[in-house]
Amino acid sequence: MKEEHIQEVLDKLKNGELTEYFVSKEDFLSVRNVLVKREDFKNFRGVAKRGGDVLYTYLETPRS
Repeated sequence: MKEEHIQEVLDKLKNGELTEYFVSKEDFLSVRNVLVKREDFKNFRGVAKRGGDVLYTYLETPRS
């Protein structure tokens, strides 16, 4: 996945255009590398699924 596409998807989660985003095991590291650089990193919650896939959602209140 390209960084521009990942940023676009993360912005859509933040703005409420998407309620959740599914990331496959193969794309996880690419998404994570972009995600940890964001100021609102702690507002994203990733829930691990069977097989290494992750389902991301955006929280209004940052996690601790």
